Amino acid sequence: MAALLILPMQNAVSETEKFNAPGLDPMTIEEARTEFWRLTPALLLVVYEAFGETEEDRIYDTLASVTYGDALEYLYLERVGAMAGGGLEEADQTIHEIKLLNTRVSRDGGTLAIDASWQVIGTVGHAEHLHVRGNTYSADLSVSPVEGAWRITDFELLDVNRDTAGETFLAPQTN
Repeated sequence: MAALLILPMQNAVSETEKFNAPGLDPMTIEEARTEFWRLTPALLLVVYEAFGETEEDRIYDTLASVTYGDALEYLYLERVGAMAGGGLEEADQTIHEIKLLNTRVSRDGGTLAIDASWQVIGTVGHAEHLHVRGNTYSADLSVSPVEGAWRITDFELLDVNRDTAGETFLAPQTN
């Protein structure tokens, strides 16, 4: 007599389970797909907060709250590599706005594939001066629920455009 062993699918995620996202209400997979225009900047904002840190453990811990696996390793090494020239003694950036531009999303099971372009407007400090910078980035992101939260699980930077660096931008509206 043969026995049939049925194992659960490794990547199966409940369609009704909600996962946390920074600054947002928890979202199901389908809610995250339809609300990607809110989810993506929320995750990226924390990445930029990590990049504003000056201590390696704070950089890693902040990144680990919104990234996982290959994306965590890639982004952590990018930031630490940028500090290799002597490090920073104090935070050197303040992000004022992250604005999604041309962005597409598709879904494969519990993973969202996000082809994103975004503009970051912020104040950047170098030595003893500050200036406003507006850079535009393009990347392919994979966003998946990991340990109860939405995280960037893959990050491939495709383009950085600094053409608008130093231009004046209107301040975001506050209510």
